[in-house]
Amino acid sequence: MKGRLRYKNERKEVARFMRRLYRQGLTTTSGGNISKRLTDDVILITPSATDKGKMKWKEVGIVSIKGRNLTPGIKLSIESTLHLGIYKKNPEVSAVIHAHSVFASSFTAMDTEINTCLTAEARVICGKPMFVPYKLMGTPELAACVADNSVLADVLLLENHGIITFGNSLLNAFDKLEVLENAAKMTLITKMTGNIREMSSSQVQEIDRLYGHRKKITQT
Repeated sequence: MKGRLRYKNERKEVARFMRRLYRQGLTTTSGGNISKRLTDDVILITPSATDKGKMKWKEVGIVSIKGRNLTPGIKLSIESTLHLGIYKKNPEVSAVIHAHSVFASSFTAMDTEINTCLTAEARVICGKPMFVPYKLMGTPELAACVADNSVLADVLLLENHGIITFGNSLLNAFDKLEVLENAAKMTLITKMTGNIREMSSSQVQEIDRLYGHRKKITQT
């Protein structure tokens, strides 16, 4: 099949995850974008200026790894270059999610880290998130900065902006975003109570050693 009818099932999956992202309150109507790598050269990505809560598969665009829009009738996300940069730097990555979840995104505007050492799940799923310095959204400068940091961690906090997670599937990337949001909530709750009991350094090191979360990740 040609044109906008190509990759119907895969585009349905991307649209479904975007609706799920919105339904879970992890992004806004106009915010966030999702992509999925199909081949070394073909990427699916959500469009710009579309209702994220009602996204349909025919609205999901197709782009080449070099940035050529293969669905000219669809206006691709303004962060397309950012997504492509992650794929180019990380050949093992198959899916990227960028969202503005409230609690996790709040930490992009604070001099406080999300504590992923409060539960074993958060450390296993998210590792140690990487903080990415501010660059204007939709710019080549942001895309380049994210690409450089993407080789160090697969959970990125963009200063005064939002969150990026990526992995070997859309479910894998979604799981990281959802668990990160929960970790952000737990960080705030424990700070408010002043009664924090996080895992010890040896316990964190054991998790990192056993689960090998992004071997290049900076250890705590």
